[in-house]
Amino acid sequence: MSAPQPAHRAVLLEEAVTSLAVRAEGTYVDCTFGRGGHSRAILQRLAPTGRLIALDRDPQAVEAARAITDPRFSIDHAPFSELAWVLDARLKGSGTGLVDGVLADLGLSSPQVDDPARGFSFRADGPLDMRMDPSRGAGAADWLASATEQQIREAIASYGEERFAKQVAKAIVAARAREPILRTEQLAAVVAAAVRKRETRREAGKDPATRTFQALRILVNRELEEIALMLPQATARLAAGGRLVVIAFHSLEDRLVKRFLRGVATDGLPADLPIRARDLPQAPLRIVGKALRASAAEIAANPRARSATLRAAERSTAALDPAVLNRALTEHGPDAWRS
Repeated sequence: MSAPQPAHRAVLLEEAVTSLAVRAEGTYVDCTFGRGGHSRAILQRLAPTGRLIALDRDPQAVEAARAITDPRFSIDHAPFSELAWVLDARLKGSGTGLVDGVLADLGLSSPQVDDPARGFSFRADGPLDMRMDPSRGAGAADWLASATEQQIREAIASYGEERFAKQVAKAIVAARAREPILRTEQLAAVVAAAVRKRETRREAGKDPATRTFQALRILVNRELEEIALMLPQATARLAAGGRLVVIAFHSLEDRLVKRFLRGVATDGLPADLPIRARDLPQAPLRIVGKALRASAAEIAANPRARSATLRAAERSTAALDPAVLNRALTEHGPDAWRS
């Protein structure tokens, strides 16, 4: 039986809804329902003719969403990389098929992290799974059982930015030769032993297993690929004046989001062109304000908000050239986090 789960706090709640600039009769998308904090706040701002379409890849989140009986609301069990497919199905015959805002909160929800049965955390023992959707793909234990030492090292170095990835990978391979690594407690102990042999001090308050667990979670769920697939779909489905709001929780995903938005917002044109700004073609997106972070008060109430970064952009009236999106993806997209 799963452990009791604390109430989930939606991060940057007011900032996210304000950044969406919700129009009462508009149509909005919450790409990551979680436990519905952002969705409920959006619904409060919608008129009876407004509409909110939510997605989540986690079956438990979808089940929680069933408690919302508001006729303006719908939920689909789907990753946000399938945003266009969901909108095609939900908005069929409704006109343009465009929406007035898309919100994507990229972080894990508290119920996911705090339930040992999901295997996301090293703080309580549980099966080493880490899948956001347990009905799809292989879990972390399965991947670790078959991956080569080089593959493990590369994943931990790239997705976890762990300086001691080589040592951790070697320790994991040695440990699995003795017995299968099937539990979070096992993996955390192996990583801690490998890292502590190499350094005596870590970042204040950070467990030695933090980076390795982050890396495996990102890999198992293809998190960066999901983001890279979602961003151009969201941009293409925004109506003029519609807002795209993304909340990231670590540097890899925030870097990807930032570079994609900059790439589309500048239309890929060099900044030093010898031409007047008003003569330049209008870019599909306009970045709205500066990146926002949680206040000290929010962090005190919800420490998980500490790493959150919110970025927003607004769809212009310019025609959306698919080449712009392709260029943004090529130059700033799926592999942007690597540099």
